Amino acid sequence: MLQRPNLLTLFISIFWACWVFYGVVSDPQTNLLMIGCSPPNQFVVSDYTIFNDNLNLTLQEIREQISDPNKHFATAREGNGGNPVSTLFQCRNYLSVADCVRCLDVAAAQIRNCSTGSYGGHVVYDGCFLRYEAGDFYGETKGSLTKVLCGNQNAREVIPFTATAQNLLMNLQTATPKIPGFSAATKIQVPTNGETIYAFAQCVGTLTQSGCLDCLKAAYSNMQICLSNSEGRAFDAGCFIRYSTTSFFADNETIDITPLVKPGSSSNKATIIGGVVGVIALVLVLLALFAWTRRSQRPRRVPRGDITETSKLEGPMTYSYQDLKSATKNFSDENKLGEGGFGTVYKGTLRNGKIVAVKKLTTQHLSRMDEDFESEVKLINNVHHRNLVRLLGCCSKGHDRFLVYEYMKNNSLDKFLFAKTKGSLSWKQRYDIILGTARGLTYLHEEFHICIIHRDVKTNNILLDGDMQPRIADFGLARFLPEDKSHLSTNFAGTLGYTAPEYVIHGQLSEKVDIYSYGVVVLEIISGRKSEELRVDGDAEGEFLLKKAWKLYERGMHLELVDSALDSNEYDAEEVKKIIEIGLLCTQASPAIRPTMSEVVVLLQNKGLLENIRPTMPILIETN
Repeated sequence: MLQRPNLLTLFISIFWACWVFYGVVSDPQTNLLMIGCSPPNQFVVSDYTIFNDNLNLTLQEIREQISDPNKHFATAREGNGGNPVSTLFQCRNYLSVADCVRCLDVAAAQIRNCSTGSYGGHVVYDGCFLRYEAGDFYGETKGSLTKVLCGNQNAREVIPFTATAQNLLMNLQTATPKIPGFSAATKIQVPTNGETIYAFAQCVGTLTQSGCLDCLKAAYSNMQICLSNSEGRAFDAGCFIRYSTTSFFADNETIDITPLVKPGSSSNKATIIGGVVGVIALVLVLLALFAWTRRSQRPRRVPRGDITETSKLEGPMTYSYQDLKSATKNFSDENKLGEGGFGTVYKGTLRNGKIVAVKKLTTQHLSRMDEDFESEVKLINNVHHRNLVRLLGCCSKGHDRFLVYEYMKNNSLDKFLFAKTKGSLSWKQRYDIILGTARGLTYLHEEFHICIIHRDVKTNNILLDGDMQPRIADFGLARFLPEDKSHLSTNFAGTLGYTAPEYVIHGQLSEKVDIYSYGVVVLEIISGRKSEELRVDGDAEGEFLLKKAWKLYERGMHLELVDSALDSNEYDAEEVKKIIEIGLLCTQASPAIRPTMSEVVVLLQNKGLLENIRPTMPILIETN
C-alpha cells in the first residue's frame, strides 16, 4: 500500500526544486549604489503625462523580456504622442530569473520617483541597472553615472592583496569584452594567506566589443583607489565591475578567463608569482624609497604610445557656438567662474538642463594649439579618472576655441583654504584631497598612454565635487612628454610660487615640475597659507611658505605649520608630520631625487615608510 506523502517533505521538495532552478541563493542584491534624475525640461518633454505612460509601457515590455531564463539584458522604446522614451535594464548574469525580476521591480519603483518632472533617470544596484531617457543613449560608455565605491575594511595583508586584486581585475577587463554577453565572474586566492577574491565585470549589451573594453578600462583605472580595501565597485553608463573577499555569486557561476588573457598576464601566472610578490614587495618599496636620497638618476620613464596615434581614440563631442553662447548668457560676467593661465571659465546651462563649465581659451595660446588642436583634444577626451575633471567636448568659431568640461559644484580648493570659507575643511577632507590629487597626477604621468605634464598644479586648479573629492582641472592642452625624452626645453608657463626652479630658470620641463608644485600644494593644504605669503599670523621674519616649512622641519617643529583652524584632536600628529615631510620630498632642489607620484601615493597610504628617508633642502633656502 502506497503511503501518502508527508506535507513537510512535499514542501521541502518543492522549495528545493525552486532553489535549484532559480539559483543557489535567493538574493536580488538590491543594495542601492546610485540614483540620478535629469531636471525637468519642456524642450525635451512637451507632455509629461504621455511621457510617463510611455515609460510605464517600456517597463512592462522589459519585465516580460527578462522573464526568459536566458535574458539578463533588455531594452524597450515607446514613442506614442511625440514624447518618446528609451529604457534599458540589465541584471547581473549570476542572478536567477526570480531575483532578476525582483531587482527590476525594486528599481522601477525607485526610478518612478524621477518620472513626474524628469526627462531621464538611472538607478544602480549591486544586482541590476535601470535607465530611461527621452533620447537614444544605448551606445554610451560613460557619462554622469561614473562612480567608485570602496569598502570600509582594509585587506588583511595590503601589499600581496593589492597585487593579486590588480592582476585579477586587469585580466577581467581584458577577458570580459571577448565573452558573448559581455559578462564574467571569476575568483582567485591571495597566495600568502589563501584569502579568496571574488570579481565580476559586465557591459551593457548595446555596446560594441571595443566600447566595452574602453568602459572597463576607465572603470579599472578608477578602481585603483579601492585596491587596499577588501571590497570595491566602479561603474559607468556602459559597464560595472566589482570585487570582494565575500562571495556575492555562486561558485558554479565562475569561468576560467585564462585563455582569453594575453600570455604572460594570466591570473594563473599571478597566482604563481603572487607569493614572491607578497614576501618581497615591502622590502623592495623600502629599498627603492631609501635610494632616492642616496643617488641621483634619470627620471623614470614609463613606455608610452605616440601622440600621433589618435585615430583609434574616441573623438570629443562638438558643441555649436550658438549653444555655448546661449548657455553662458553670451559669456557674461555674471556666469564667470574664474580665470586661469589658459583662459576664462564660464558656467553654462545647456538646453537639456545639464550644467557645464565652458573654457574660452586665451588668444596667446592659439598659435601653438592650432597646430595640434584636433588631435590633442581627441587625446584628452580619452583621459578618464575620478580625480580629473572630465572634458565633455569642444567648439571652434573663427579664431576662438572652447573646451566644455563637467561642472564642479564646490568650485576650487583655494576658496576653502584662503577665502571666506577658510578653515572649514576638516583634517579628513584635507587628507582625501592630498591623496586624490596624487592619484590624479599619477594617472596623467604614468598610467595614460602619453605622459601628460600639467604645468600649473595649484589650489585654483583643484576643483571639488559634491562629495568634496578633488578633481584636477586645466590639464587639457598642457604638454605631452615624448617617450624618448626625460624633459622638454620650453618657454615658462605656470604660476610663480608653485613652479619648480629648474623650469623657471632653465625652461626644463618634466613630470618632476608637477611633483614640485604638488609638494607646495600639500604644504598649503596643511597650513591654510598661500605659498607666496611673506607675513603670516604676525610672523615678523616674512618668509615664504616653503622656507618656513623647511626651517620648522629642521628644528623638529613640524606641527607649528598646521592650520590653527584644525582641532588637534582631529588628526594624528605623526601622520601630519609624515605628510609635511612628503611635501618637502616633492620640493627637493634636485628633480632626480623627488619621488614619482605613484611613490607619493604609496607613502601616503602606508605608515612607517619614511623612517629611513629624509628630504634634502629645497633650492634658495637659507638655514641658520
